[in-house]
Amino acid sequence: MNEIIQALLALSSDLKEVKAFIYAMKQRKVEYFKESWIDGQDVLLALNISPRTLQTLRDNGTLPFSRISGKFYYKVSDLETLLDSNYTGNLKKTGRNGTK
Repeated sequence: MNEIIQALLALSSDLKEVKAFIYAMKQRKVEYFKESWIDGQDVLLALNISPRTLQTLRDNGTLPFSRISGKFYYKVSDLETLLDSNYTGNLKKTGRNGTK
């Protein structure tokens, strides 16, 4: 009887380790896919650009992408980076003769 109890305790301990391992693997997978992705149509709508402009952004390497079965996907963070790198809100405009 004592042997059975010891075996059950050992099994319980092993099951806890397996459960912790599976949970850790699940968390890594969630973290890996945590980044938001959107498809090309959403990019067109968000940036109010044409499909040809989006293709140019892909072709010249301005906007990284992933392609699956002919469909393009983009990281939201890459779009934010693109917009931030082209932000001119803090620049003061100058007139034709260089005056403000």
